[in-house]
Amino acid sequence: MGAQVSRVGDWLEERVGYRAILKSALEEPVPGGARWAYVFGSVLMFLLVLQAVTGVLLAAHYGSSATQAWASVAYLQTQVPLGWLIRGIHSAGASAMMIVVDLHLLQVTLFGAYRKPREVNWWVGLAMMACLFGFALTGYLLPWDQKGYWATQVATSLLGAMPVVGNSLKSLLLGGSDYGNYTITHFYALHILVLPAAMATLAVVHLALFRKHGVTSWARKKKESGAPESSAPFWPDQLVRDFAAMLLVLGLMLAFVLRSHGASLEAPADPTSAYDARPEWYFLPLYQMLKYFPGRLEIVAALGVPLLIGGALAALPLLDAAEHADASKRKRFVAVVILFLGGGLGLGLQAHFSDSHNAAFQRSAARAEREGARALKLAEAGVPPAGGLAVLDNDPLSRAQKIFHERCIGCHLLGGEGERRAPDLDGWSSRAWLSAFLRDPSNERFYGKTKIHGMKPVKPGTIDGADFDALVEWIFSQGGGDGVDAKKAARGREVFESSGCDECHESDGKTAGEGIPNLGGRASAAWLAGFIADPSGETYFGSKNDMPKFGAKCSAAEIDALVALVRNERNPPQR
Repeated sequence: MGAQVSRVGDWLEERVGYRAILKSALEEPVPGGARWAYVFGSVLMFLLVLQAVTGVLLAAHYGSSATQAWASVAYLQTQVPLGWLIRGIHSAGASAMMIVVDLHLLQVTLFGAYRKPREVNWWVGLAMMACLFGFALTGYLLPWDQKGYWATQVATSLLGAMPVVGNSLKSLLLGGSDYGNYTITHFYALHILVLPAAMATLAVVHLALFRKHGVTSWARKKKESGAPESSAPFWPDQLVRDFAAMLLVLGLMLAFVLRSHGASLEAPADPTSAYDARPEWYFLPLYQMLKYFPGRLEIVAALGVPLLIGGALAALPLLDAAEHADASKRKRFVAVVILFLGGGLGLGLQAHFSDSHNAAFQRSAARAEREGARALKLAEAGVPPAGGLAVLDNDPLSRAQKIFHERCIGCHLLGGEGERRAPDLDGWSSRAWLSAFLRDPSNERFYGKTKIHGMKPVKPGTIDGADFDALVEWIFSQGGGDGVDAKKAARGREVFESSGCDECHESDGKTAGEGIPNLGGRASAAWLAGFIADPSGETYFGSKNDMPKFGAKCSAAEIDALVALVRNERNPPQR
């Protein structure tokens, strides 16, 4: 066996000369000996290869159109064996590259490896960083989910605001004036063809220049004696450190992916929805910075600040004329890079802190997570030919939630979202809701902010214990459905009459109540449909009503969807 391997090796050596190449690489001198500080470049190359491999696997399952994009990613996420793992590694790899490239930038700056004669290699490295951001920007649109769609819309809107050429560049990138099939195909082509070709070319040049000039050691000074600086070969010490660092990064990525079960996928992109967009974490510093530049200054900051930072970094080799690479002699140049990196970190943390204390955003994020989970669950049964958005549009509950956010969220709270100007709909007409309502109907949770406030509460001491529970059960039973305790409800009817509640409220479902609702059939599907259509009806709130009549604003199907959504709260869902 060994002889056969040797013959194959000899055959390749004669034709390729690989042994000389391998020997040159392994015996490359490392000034000052092996160091952990030298691992970042190797880790970045490893991550690039990993991204390429996982990217090819993802591309094999991707449909690059507005109707197929989300569906194909959802299929990969839920149906393809280990598809969630591959996508998760690809997503985590993007984040890992952003972290490692910043560490590499800092290491190169501290070691002065951008100085003569390594200026071109520094510039090539900066171009590779720009490609990384290009990969990130084009990549998170491709799933065509809510997050990618809206975050990309913000980014392209800033591009379109550029003077003179902005609209043309935006139109070229989107493939027209709207987001659609051409937008996806353009971003996909950039992500899998243009940017990889540019990155591969730059990587080859970067490595070639690195091999030409060699490693820059820490604080290397010009020796007066002229004695050569001590060094050690790349193999084995430095190579072992490089592999150890690669395995560490891979292990951390796998731990993160396994813990989160892959990358998130939100609900399909919906251009008609109201979505509180946030970019990926590595763009959060720019997002946060834009808050300090209102109006027309926003475009100046969005495009000008990155160009300013890029220009300052590109100018470092031309400005740093120190005699040697000792970082203590180049404090102002090192400080510039630390300032940029530290400023970005600070802005990112500030954005994260701000969002974590923003109740409205947290509710919006929780809703997006729920919608995404439901869309994925529905997609397991198949995605309609119309595309991913049809998965939710064809689902009664999802359709009802969308109508609620369009029509009702300005007055009612549901799922922690909305305004409290009318009764809360969380748990609406459940036994717990009714119990609290009867004790304090004028609470702002119920009718306290409406014209209907002033209903007399059922005070403790008048109806208590089993009688109170029975009254609640009778009112609950008017909505129908399973789970009603008929015996308790019958007792509740007696309590309703004996306690004088029937002096104000009718219960036959027909008689007008002069602004006091008739409790017959209360919370049933028919009662709710009539109420939503015209709450000022004579068996509802009459002249005391201040809720809009949605019969003229919603179709019968939309009202039925809202009825199902509200009735679902009688048996509160898990949130």
